Amino acid sequence: MSIAPTALRRAGAVTALAAAGVLAAAGAAFAHVTVHPDSYAKGATDGVLTFRVPNEEDTARTTKVQVFLPTDHPVLGVLVSPPRDGWTAKVTHTKLKTPVKTDDGTITDAVSEITWTGGKIGAGQYEDFDVAFGQLPDSGDQLVFKTLQTYSDGKTVRWIEKPQSGGDEPENPAPVLKLTAQAAADEGGDAGDGPGASAPASKAPAASASSDGGDSTARALAVAGLVVGVLGLAAAAVALLRGRSGTGS
Repeated sequence: MSIAPTALRRAGAVTALAAAGVLAAAGAAFAHVTVHPDSYAKGATDGVLTFRVPNEEDTARTTKVQVFLPTDHPVLGVLVSPPRDGWTAKVTHTKLKTPVKTDDGTITDAVSEITWTGGKIGAGQYEDFDVAFGQLPDSGDQLVFKTLQTYSDGKTVRWIEKPQSGGDEPENPAPVLKLTAQAAADEGGDAGDGPGASAPASKAPAASASSDGGDSTARALAVAGLVVGVLGLAAAAVALLRGRSGTGS
Protein backbone atom coordinates (compact mmCIF):
# COMPACT_ATOMS: atom_id res chain seq x y z
CA MET A 1 0.00 0.00 0.00
CA SER A 2 1.35 3.44 -0.90
CA ILE A 3 0.23 6.93 -0.07
CA ALA A 4 -0.72 9.07 -3.03
CA PRO A 5 1.46 12.21 -3.56
CA THR A 6 -1.68 14.35 -3.39
CA ALA A 7 -2.49 12.99 0.08
CA LEU A 8 1.03 13.72 1.28
CA ARG A 9 0.84 17.27 -0.03
CA ARG A 10 -2.48 17.81 1.78
CA ALA A 11 -1.07 16.48 5.05
CA GLY A 12 2.02 18.68 4.67
CA ALA A 13 -0.13 21.73 4.01
CA VAL A 14 -2.20 21.07 7.13
CA THR A 15 0.96 20.76 9.24
CA ALA A 16 2.52 23.91 7.78
CA LEU A 17 -0.59 26.01 8.32
CA ALA A 18 -1.00 24.80 11.89
CA ALA A 19 2.67 25.40 12.70
CA ALA A 20 2.50 28.88 11.20
CA GLY A 21 -0.45 29.67 13.42
CA VAL A 22 1.43 28.52 16.50
CA LEU A 23 4.50 30.58 15.66
CA ALA A 24 2.41 33.65 14.91
CA ALA A 25 0.65 33.36 18.27
CA ALA A 26 3.96 32.91 20.07
CA GLY A 27 5.49 35.93 18.29
CA ALA A 28 2.55 38.15 19.19
CA ALA A 29 3.07 37.42 22.88
CA PHE A 30 6.58 38.88 22.76
CA ALA A 31 6.15 41.63 20.16
CA HIS A 32 5.00 44.51 22.37
CA VAL A 33 7.00 46.79 24.66
CA THR A 34 7.36 45.31 28.15
CA VAL A 35 8.83 46.24 31.52
CA HIS A 36 11.05 43.90 33.55
CA PRO A 37 10.67 42.73 36.20
CA ASP A 38 6.89 42.77 35.89
CA SER A 39 6.30 43.31 39.63
CA TYR A 40 7.79 45.06 42.65
CA ALA A 41 6.68 45.48 46.24
CA LYS A 42 4.90 48.73 47.07
CA GLY A 43 7.32 51.34 48.34
CA ALA A 44 10.37 49.41 47.07
CA THR A 45 13.56 51.44 46.99
CA ASP A 46 16.77 51.51 44.96
CA GLY A 47 15.69 49.27 42.09
CA VAL A 48 15.90 49.16 38.29
CA LEU A 49 13.16 48.93 35.66
CA THR A 50 14.11 47.69 32.19
CA PHE A 51 11.92 48.61 29.23
CA ARG A 52 12.36 46.08 26.42
CA VAL A 53 11.53 47.46 22.97
CA PRO A 54 11.40 44.99 20.04
CA ASN A 55 11.38 46.10 16.40
CA GLU A 56 8.26 44.80 14.61
CA GLU A 57 8.93 46.24 11.15
CA ASP A 58 10.82 44.42 8.39
CA THR A 59 11.70 47.52 6.37
CA ALA A 60 12.09 50.21 9.04
CA ARG A 61 14.14 50.74 12.18
CA THR A 62 13.05 52.07 15.56
CA THR A 63 14.62 55.50 16.03
CA LYS A 64 12.73 56.97 19.00
CA VAL A 65 11.20 55.63 22.20
CA GLN A 66 9.09 57.68 24.62
CA VAL A 67 8.07 56.28 28.00
CA PHE A 68 5.55 58.23 30.08
CA LEU A 69 5.68 57.77 33.85
CA PRO A 70 2.48 58.21 35.91
CA THR A 71 2.36 61.31 38.09
CA ASP A 72 -0.71 60.40 40.16
CA HIS A 73 1.45 57.69 41.75
CA PRO A 74 4.92 59.04 40.94
CA VAL A 75 8.18 57.14 40.74
CA LEU A 76 10.75 59.08 42.75
CA GLY A 77 14.49 59.51 42.24
CA VAL A 78 14.56 58.45 38.57
CA LEU A 79 17.96 58.03 36.90
CA VAL A 80 18.75 56.92 33.34
CA SER A 81 21.78 54.97 32.15
CA PRO A 82 24.58 56.80 30.30
CA PRO A 83 24.48 57.02 26.48
CA ARG A 84 25.23 53.73 24.70
CA ASP A 85 24.82 52.32 21.19
CA GLY A 86 24.07 55.87 20.03
CA TRP A 87 21.07 56.25 22.34
CA THR A 88 20.76 59.34 24.54
CA ALA A 89 17.96 60.08 27.00
CA LYS A 90 16.05 63.29 27.62
CA VAL A 91 14.25 63.47 30.98
CA THR A 92 11.19 65.67 31.52
CA HIS A 93 10.04 66.69 35.00
CA THR A 94 6.51 67.71 35.99
CA LYS A 95 5.26 69.47 39.10
CA LEU A 96 3.11 67.14 41.16
CA LYS A 97 -0.48 68.05 41.98
CA THR A 98 -0.04 66.37 45.33
CA PRO A 99 3.47 66.63 46.85
CA VAL A 100 4.92 63.44 48.32
CA LYS A 101 6.35 63.45 51.84
CA THR A 102 9.47 61.33 52.37
CA ASP A 103 12.06 60.90 55.12
CA ASP A 104 14.30 63.27 53.17
CA GLY A 105 11.65 65.98 52.80
CA THR A 106 8.71 66.85 50.58
CA ILE A 107 8.95 66.07 46.85
CA THR A 108 7.13 68.57 44.63
CA ASP A 109 8.13 67.34 41.16
CA ALA A 110 8.88 64.01 39.49
CA VAL A 111 9.92 62.59 36.13
CA SER A 112 6.94 62.33 33.77
CA GLU A 113 8.62 61.36 30.50
CA ILE A 114 11.85 59.82 29.22
CA THR A 115 12.67 60.06 25.50
CA TRP A 116 15.46 58.03 23.90
CA THR A 117 16.80 59.07 20.47
CA GLY A 118 19.95 58.72 18.38
CA GLY A 119 20.15 54.93 18.22
CA LYS A 120 18.51 52.37 15.96
CA ILE A 121 16.77 49.03 16.49
CA GLY A 122 16.82 46.91 13.33
CA ALA A 123 14.44 44.22 12.10
CA GLY A 124 14.45 41.17 14.34
CA GLN A 125 16.23 43.06 17.11
CA TYR A 126 15.36 44.64 20.46
CA GLU A 127 16.88 47.17 22.84
CA ASP A 128 16.74 47.34 26.64
CA PHE A 129 16.42 50.75 28.27
CA ASP A 130 17.27 50.81 31.99
CA VAL A 131 15.71 53.24 34.46
CA ALA A 132 16.86 53.30 38.09
CA PHE A 133 14.50 54.58 40.76
CA GLY A 134 14.83 55.75 44.35
CA GLN A 135 11.35 54.76 45.51
CA LEU A 136 8.14 53.34 44.09
CA PRO A 137 4.73 54.55 45.33
CA ASP A 138 3.37 52.75 48.39
CA SER A 139 -0.23 52.80 47.12
CA GLY A 140 -2.06 51.47 44.08
CA ASP A 141 -2.01 48.05 42.45
CA GLN A 142 -0.03 48.80 39.30
CA LEU A 143 1.89 51.40 37.33
CA VAL A 144 1.05 51.84 33.64
CA PHE A 145 3.89 53.22 31.49
CA LYS A 146 2.37 54.44 28.23
CA THR A 147 4.97 54.22 25.46
CA LEU A 148 5.37 55.59 21.94
CA GLN A 149 7.64 53.81 19.46
CA THR A 150 8.66 55.74 16.32
CA TYR A 151 10.14 54.15 13.19
CA SER A 152 12.46 55.50 10.51
CA ASP A 153 9.56 55.59 8.00
CA GLY A 154 7.61 57.98 10.25
CA LYS A 155 5.22 55.39 11.69
CA THR A 156 4.47 55.67 15.42
CA VAL A 157 3.08 52.76 17.41
CA ARG A 158 1.18 53.83 20.54
CA TRP A 159 1.58 51.27 23.32
CA ILE A 160 -0.95 52.99 25.55
CA GLU A 161 -3.86 50.61 26.15
CA LYS A 162 -4.47 49.51 29.73
CA PRO A 163 -5.09 45.81 30.33
CA GLN A 164 -8.62 44.90 31.36
CA SER A 165 -9.13 42.58 34.31
CA GLY A 166 -10.35 39.19 33.10
CA GLY A 167 -10.47 40.31 29.46
CA ASP A 168 -8.37 39.70 26.36
CA GLU A 169 -5.07 41.48 26.02
CA PRO A 170 -5.47 44.75 24.07
CA GLU A 171 -3.90 45.11 20.64
CA ASN A 172 -1.38 47.73 21.79
CA PRO A 173 -0.87 47.11 25.52
CA ALA A 174 1.17 49.51 27.62
CA PRO A 175 3.97 48.12 29.81
CA VAL A 176 2.51 47.44 33.27
CA LEU A 177 4.33 47.03 36.57
CA LYS A 178 2.35 45.22 39.26
CA LEU A 179 2.67 46.56 42.79
CA THR A 180 2.48 43.75 45.32
CA ALA A 181 1.76 43.98 49.04
CA GLN A 182 4.86 44.39 51.15
CA ALA A 183 3.94 41.26 53.16
CA ALA A 184 4.21 39.17 50.00
CA ALA A 185 7.95 39.84 49.91
CA ASP A 186 8.31 38.21 53.33
CA GLU A 187 7.65 34.68 52.07
CA GLY A 188 10.83 32.67 52.30
CA GLY A 189 12.51 35.35 54.43
CA ASP A 190 14.60 34.85 57.54
CA ALA A 191 12.79 33.31 60.49
CA GLY A 192 14.27 36.04 62.65
CA ASP A 193 12.21 38.65 60.87
CA GLY A 194 9.20 37.64 62.96
CA PRO A 195 5.58 37.19 61.87
CA GLY A 196 4.09 40.13 60.05
CA ALA A 197 7.41 41.96 59.79
CA SER A 198 7.95 44.08 56.69
CA ALA A 199 10.57 42.74 54.34
CA PRO A 200 13.41 45.09 53.38
CA ALA A 201 12.91 46.71 50.02
CA SER A 202 16.09 45.05 48.79
CA LYS A 203 14.27 41.71 48.80
CA ALA A 204 11.67 42.91 46.32
CA PRO A 205 13.81 42.78 43.15
CA ALA A 206 14.73 39.12 43.72
CA ALA A 207 11.10 38.15 44.15
CA SER A 208 10.14 40.13 41.08
CA ALA A 209 12.85 38.60 38.94
CA SER A 210 11.69 35.14 39.96
CA SER A 211 8.13 36.00 38.96
CA ASP A 212 9.31 37.32 35.60
CA GLY A 213 11.34 34.19 34.95
CA GLY A 214 8.35 32.04 35.85
CA ASP A 215 6.16 33.88 33.36
CA SER A 216 8.74 33.35 30.60
CA THR A 217 9.01 29.65 31.42
CA ALA A 218 5.23 29.28 31.39
CA ARG A 219 5.03 30.95 27.96
CA ALA A 220 7.78 28.68 26.60
CA LEU A 221 6.05 25.56 27.91
CA ALA A 222 2.74 26.69 26.43
CA VAL A 223 4.32 27.20 23.01
CA ALA A 224 6.03 23.81 23.23
CA GLY A 225 2.71 22.19 24.10
CA LEU A 226 1.05 23.78 21.09
CA VAL A 227 3.80 22.55 18.79
CA VAL A 228 3.42 19.00 20.12
CA GLY A 229 -0.32 19.26 19.54
CA VAL A 230 0.22 20.39 15.96
CA LEU A 231 2.55 17.44 15.28
CA GLY A 232 -0.05 15.09 16.77
CA LEU A 233 -2.74 16.47 14.47
CA ALA A 234 -0.45 16.10 11.48
CA ALA A 235 0.28 12.46 12.38
CA ALA A 236 -3.43 11.78 12.73
CA ALA A 237 -4.10 13.35 9.34
CA VAL A 238 -1.43 11.18 7.69
CA ALA A 239 -2.83 8.05 9.38
CA LEU A 240 -6.33 8.91 8.19
CA LEU A 241 -5.13 9.43 4.64
CA ARG A 242 -3.28 6.10 4.75
CA GLY A 243 -6.46 4.38 5.92
CA ARG A 244 -8.49 5.86 3.11
CA SER A 245 -5.83 4.91 0.58
CA GLY A 246 -5.76 1.33 1.89
CA THR A 247 -9.54 1.05 1.72
CA GLY A 248 -9.63 2.27 -1.80
CA SER A 249 -6.85 -0.11 -3.04
